[in-house]
Amino acid sequence: MPRFSLSLLLLLSLFAPVPSSRLPSCYEVRAAFQLQQVGRARLVPEVPLEESDLQICDNKASTCCTHKMEESYQAAVKRELAHNIQALNFELKYMIDAHISAFQGTFTYLIEKAANQTLSLFDSSYQPLAQEVQEPVRELFTDISLNILGEDMPVEGAVSRFFDALFPLVYNHLLSPTRAPLSEDYLECLRLTRQDINPFGPSFQGMVTELSKSLWASRMMKQSLNMAIHTINSTEHAGMTRECTRALVRMQYCPHCQGLTLIRPCVGYCLNVMRGCLASLADLDAPWRDFISLLENIAGQMSGSHDLELALLGIRDMVRESIEYALTQGRNLTSMVEKVCGQLHEEISHKQPREVTFQNDEDVDETKHPSPAHVRREFIMYMKLSKAFYAVLAERLCDGDLSVRDGSTCWNGEDVVESYTKNVMSNDMKAQVNNPEVKVRGRNVVISQVIDQLRHFIKVVSL
Repeated sequence: MPRFSLSLLLLLSLFAPVPSSRLPSCYEVRAAFQLQQVGRARLVPEVPLEESDLQICDNKASTCCTHKMEESYQAAVKRELAHNIQALNFELKYMIDAHISAFQGTFTYLIEKAANQTLSLFDSSYQPLAQEVQEPVRELFTDISLNILGEDMPVEGAVSRFFDALFPLVYNHLLSPTRAPLSEDYLECLRLTRQDINPFGPSFQGMVTELSKSLWASRMMKQSLNMAIHTINSTEHAGMTRECTRALVRMQYCPHCQGLTLIRPCVGYCLNVMRGCLASLADLDAPWRDFISLLENIAGQMSGSHDLELALLGIRDMVRESIEYALTQGRNLTSMVEKVCGQLHEEISHKQPREVTFQNDEDVDETKHPSPAHVRREFIMYMKLSKAFYAVLAERLCDGDLSVRDGSTCWNGEDVVESYTKNVMSNDMKAQVNNPEVKVRGRNVVISQVIDQLRHFIKVVSL
C-alpha cells in the first residue's frame, strides 16, 4: 500500500467519532420503585429531570424523582416502619399469646380435675349425697372459673353458696337419715340458717382464705398478660409524625433520586432518624421494665404461697373436713336446727343410714398435663429478656440490611460518605431536642395514654 494512503487512514482515525457513553437513564430507579412496591412505574421519569418540584429530596443536579414519587415514598416508609415494628413485636406477642393459651389450658384442666376429685369424694365416702351434690359442686367450680376470668365473682360468695347448698344435703342424708324426708320449706330454712349455725367449722373460712389468695394471683397474671398484649398492639398503631415520615424518606429513598438505589444509610444516621421517630416508644422503657418486674412477682406468688394447683386440689380435703366436723357436732346441730326450723319426728323412712368409706386421692384418675410451674417458669425467663425491648427498638431496626457500619461508603442524608460525622443522640426523649435529623415536637398522645394505663395497672396490682 502506498505510504500516503496509510498516513491518510491514521489521520482519519483520529477524527473518527468515538462511541458515546450510555445516556443518563432512570431505569434502576424505576426497577427499585416497582420491586419495592412503592408505586406505579409510570410515575418515574425515563431520564433525569433538570428541574423538579421536590419538597423532601433536595437534589442540586438532575433527578429521577418527582413530587408524586415523594408522596408514594412517604406512604411506603409508613408501611415499612409499621411492618418492621410488627415484625419485632411478633415474637414477643407470640410468646405472650402462647402463655395465655397455656395458662387457660392448664387452668381448665385444674378446674376439671379438682371438680372431679371433689365429686369422687361423695361417690366414695358420702354416697347418699352423690347425686344431689353434683350441681352445687359444678356451680362452685364455675364461679371459681369466672373469678379468674375477671368476672365480679367474689370467692367468699361462691364458697358460701356452695356450703349453703351442701348443709341441707348433709343434714337430710347424714345427720337425720332415719327421719321423714324434709320439705322444701325446711330445706330452705336450713340454707338460710347455715351461716348462723356454722355447721362446718373453721374449714369454711380456711377454704375462702386459701382460694382468695391463689385466685387473686391467677387473676392478676391473666389480666397482666392481656395488658401486655394491649401495650404491644398500641405501639403498632400510634402513627408517625410528618417530621418522622420526611426523615425516613430522606434516609431510605432520597438516594434513589440520584440513581443510588443500592447505597444504604450510615448506622449513626439511621439511629438518629429511628430514635427521633420512636422517641415516644422509648418512653415506654421504664414502665415496661416495672411491668416485667410485676410479672415476676406475680409468678413467684403463684408458685409459692398462692399456688393455684394446690388450692384447687385442696378443695376436696376441705370439703371432707367440713362434713366430718358437722358429723361430730351432730347432736348440737340438730338441737340448733330444730329451735330455728322446727322439730322433726321419727318416721319410717326408706332413706338408708350413711355409709362412710374413705379412698385415697390416688384412686382419682390423673390426666397427663404440663406442669403449671414449668410453663410459668419458662415464660418468665423469656419475659425477663424483653425488659429492654423498648430501649433497643431503634438499634434493632437499624441492624442488618437497613444500614451499614462506618468504614463502608454510606448515605448521610445528603451525600455518599465514608462515615457519619454528626452527634448520635441517645434514646432519651430529652436528648431528642438536639436530634439533627428529626425534629421531635412532643410525646405521642396514644403512647402517652398507654404509659399512663400501664403505670396505673402496676400501681393497682401492687397495692
